[in-house]
Amino acid sequence: MDIISQTNRTMLFEEFNPEKLDLLTIVGDVKGIDSLSDDKIKEINEHLLVKTFDEFLDKFTPVVYSFYNAVNQRVMYSLKKPEGIPEECISEIHINQNNDFLKMLFTLIDTKRSQGITNVDFKFENLLDMISPKKVMDDIRQVRKEIHYVFSQYESLEEGDPKKLDIGDKLNLLFEDASRNYNNVMAMLPLAIEDIKTRLLLGGSQEEKQSEAIQIGMLTIGEKGELKIIEAPRSEGNELMLLDDHGETGLASVFGEDYDSVTETPSAYVKDLVVRTFCPLPAIQTQVDIEVEVQNYNTYLEFYKNAKDEFVKTVKPLVEKILGVKMFFDQYTTKNKGMQPTLLVTNTKLDMMVKSNNIPRLETYLNTVNSKNEFSDTVWFGIVPSVEMEAAGKARVSRERFKGNEKVTKQEGNTMESLTMLLQVVKDYKVQIFFSFVTGEETTFNSMATSGIDKFMDKCAGLVRKDYSEFAIPCVPNFTIIPKDKSGVVIDSKMLQTEDGVKLSKEKEDILKLWIEGVYVGASYVAAGLVAASQCPEFLRESFKNVSREYPGVRFDIEAGDNSLRIVTTMAKEISGFTNNIKDAINRRNFGFVFSSENAQIQGKDVKRITVYKARSLSMTEDGYDSLFKTLVSTYIERILRFQTGDFKHDNIVRFFSNNPSSQKSKWIGNRGFVNSIVQDGDDISYIIDEKSNLCHIDLVFNGNVKNLEVTITKGATMAKA
Repeated sequence: MDIISQTNRTMLFEEFNPEKLDLLTIVGDVKGIDSLSDDKIKEINEHLLVKTFDEFLDKFTPVVYSFYNAVNQRVMYSLKKPEGIPEECISEIHINQNNDFLKMLFTLIDTKRSQGITNVDFKFENLLDMISPKKVMDDIRQVRKEIHYVFSQYESLEEGDPKKLDIGDKLNLLFEDASRNYNNVMAMLPLAIEDIKTRLLLGGSQEEKQSEAIQIGMLTIGEKGELKIIEAPRSEGNELMLLDDHGETGLASVFGEDYDSVTETPSAYVKDLVVRTFCPLPAIQTQVDIEVEVQNYNTYLEFYKNAKDEFVKTVKPLVEKILGVKMFFDQYTTKNKGMQPTLLVTNTKLDMMVKSNNIPRLETYLNTVNSKNEFSDTVWFGIVPSVEMEAAGKARVSRERFKGNEKVTKQEGNTMESLTMLLQVVKDYKVQIFFSFVTGEETTFNSMATSGIDKFMDKCAGLVRKDYSEFAIPCVPNFTIIPKDKSGVVIDSKMLQTEDGVKLSKEKEDILKLWIEGVYVGASYVAAGLVAASQCPEFLRESFKNVSREYPGVRFDIEAGDNSLRIVTTMAKEISGFTNNIKDAINRRNFGFVFSSENAQIQGKDVKRITVYKARSLSMTEDGYDSLFKTLVSTYIERILRFQTGDFKHDNIVRFFSNNPSSQKSKWIGNRGFVNSIVQDGDDISYIIDEKSNLCHIDLVFNGNVKNLEVTITKGATMAKA
């Protein structure tokens, strides 16, 4: 570990924000250059290297752009900044921890993980309504509570008190968060919807969607001792009381002034709405035109539902990629941080990266970080999500008798050709690429449990028996966050005006619902995350006692013994398991990095997470596909050998492999018995030097299976005999 301090830097070939810098742009023109400068590598790391999910969101700030179309009266969304539209007409929606859609997905993942139940039994609908106006309002109520609490502390202190100034800073931050939405009509809509509902259905049972006409009354005892509620005295007119939330009038005026100063195009209605939302004042009555309010409510609700629908459809591909990054980092679950996985995000599409005029830039970068005896920036792994599967031809229908799936534009994925081009480049720099297929119902656990792995094997057939095959790791199946058939979100019901007052409609056609159409995460993110995490000795120590702090986890074989039940993913089980036929087919062919959702126990405890069933590359052996750790160990040994022998000097190679107790080979053999020992029981390392061809052939024996490594010897002044 003192020579090679990290074996888990991972390169993600994906675009997140076209407005931010990317690898190709920063590397720039490389004509006549063999290597980038240290300053250039530092600049790349500053912009593109992330150590945590929060740092990723901070550096790449994924954004959805929205603007309004006056022709069709709709909100339009785009992942690319629209050109030719004035800046002031475009709103940026940041997809971060505060975004209600992303927040809902994180909560869903965490809940499912803690419950450990399969998709068929999990109550998705209980969490999906987090993006309904009602739940958005709940979040605002929490912010409101904090503002009132902090404001009361602020008011209770004397002017000039240092503590008052500290609290003032806190208040400024809270107001900053609240005021971000003043100019965003879309963000104000849930407030307006809930505000009207609160005022018109005051006292009604909203859970049961029932209400009656409300008349504020007083509880009295009559002349004969009877208990009754009589009408409270009030002025003429159709008026309703606002809720009493012990708000301070002082705070209300602060919000009013804040709205006026921050808003570009003030509206009296929105100003009142902001004040009412954050400061529900006691004993104030407002004139209500019920007919107008009901009409507004239904218009707002319809508009919100349609806008949310458009937003979800636009943002879903971006959100799935963001979730992938989160799942990559989530696999590293150790409390004691050691060799923390790092992610270098190219922030450019793969097909752009592998264009013939751009490949030299990628090669120059990899040559700089992977071909030196300095390993802090070495890239060991890569992630390529969303490789396209062949689209099955849709049966032609001459007449649509029933409503079927709308023709949606196919989600853009990475082509097999682009992946092949990338593998051609990275094989020379020993980067192992984890790739997964386009997400959707066809690549889930459910689909694989019924149709097996043949379609994945067929798709990968062109990558087998190539000189880059050992660096290609197909990862299956993808993970389901929300199944397509359980992705309905009830926004709310329309409001009806009746003789008895107003009520929420119970009619099916009046319930507004949108369909998310399923959310998925590519298996390559989780596979790369787990392998990167298991490189860290501290991570391995969470599950094993016999771990050496001297070595990374390059030789750790997750398929051996019960390792896969100890080192599990953070993903909750999805199905009850694969049938024996499917498992037999997987075992017979040993294909790919395969995840399993099986019932299992270790030391009397149920394993409630998804585990690794196979961890293979596309390199073929007599017994099927080869374990990916063999390539990793081979790369590690070659890099250590280059470092310790001064770029493969003859005499130093002989010393490296000698039986002298101080030789590197002797140290490795003497340190067997750890789960991450470089040489384990049943392993061996031997070498032959071919003087004529000036090559050193190294045989790495893994439990009886031989892997060959070949290095070119640097000629010295003297040539010692092997």
